[in-house]
Amino acid sequence: MASPASDRIQHGRRLALALPLLACGLVVPSVHAKADVQQSSQILMGTRVDLTLQGNDSAALAAAATAAFSEMNRLADMMSRYRVTSALNAINLMAGLQPVPVPPELLRVLLMARQAGQASGGAFDATVGSLRDWDFSPEHPSIPSKQQIAAQLRLVDQKAGLVINEHAGTAYLTQRGMLLDLGGIAKLPILQAGLGQLQSRGVTNAMINGGGDVLVMGRLNGRPWRVGLRDPRQPSQLLGVVSLTQGFVAASGDYERFMMHDGKRLHHILDPKTGYPSTGPHGVTLISEQLELINGLGAALMVAGADAGRTRVGRTPGIDALIVDADSSLWLSTGMAQRLKRS
Repeated sequence: MASPASDRIQHGRRLALALPLLACGLVVPSVHAKADVQQSSQILMGTRVDLTLQGNDSAALAAAATAAFSEMNRLADMMSRYRVTSALNAINLMAGLQPVPVPPELLRVLLMARQAGQASGGAFDATVGSLRDWDFSPEHPSIPSKQQIAAQLRLVDQKAGLVINEHAGTAYLTQRGMLLDLGGIAKLPILQAGLGQLQSRGVTNAMINGGGDVLVMGRLNGRPWRVGLRDPRQPSQLLGVVSLTQGFVAASGDYERFMMHDGKRLHHILDPKTGYPSTGPHGVTLISEQLELINGLGAALMVAGADAGRTRVGRTPGIDALIVDADSSLWLSTGMAQRLKRS
């Protein structure tokens, strides 16, 4: 195995996959269009989360933003595999020993993970956390050996290994050493909870941008929110813009967290069947008004491939999709083709 410090390893900085657009153009850090627009940001779930709110009461908007961030932080702490005291880690620590009572918010995400795994034929699997020796962070990257991957791959089996008792409110991993990682499915529900906090406090016009996953409701300056979709082949450029008044935009790509090793791009979306980074599409962008339709789907399609993606989207009403395949070819669903305005 190559040393993690090898100068052959280069790190790709995290790139947002979708950015808010206003009439004045691309806007990330601040909006100056009107005095009734407020923006705030925090680092959350390893990425920057931006809130853009519009309303007549600036004090109420500020309080709503504070409440939204508080709730999102609470849930992120609950579902983080990196926080020793998290509810998720309680499940990991008790793997092979006993079921663990879990909060209802975490139970909901675990049920989504189970559904995503079933619907994708195992292409999505939250137990890829068992492949613990991959590390794509710029601070201490790590590439496991073939022997490490082979040993840990035996523990990747969400279908048989994750037992959820909805009535008792418990979750259980059946094998010692098995680990859950909800990175591919927890972020959208957490951002949705933040949006719910805004709604409960009377905010009707809002956008949450969490490192490529975008949620919107209402309008900005009386017009639909405009979201730019990055081109996975050239992440510094946009493929075009979509306009939304309600819904979710979720993007997955091989350029969000990666390292180059021996001329190959190794990225953070792991294939549950091989234990290595997926070799499917460069990127997938999904739009829907229903969270359940697309949560976990982007990661699954990065593993399953573009053909599976086209089939899945084609038979599922309510999803618009953009897929850039491994050969850099671009495919748009009928709905996405109608939505996307080329920049």
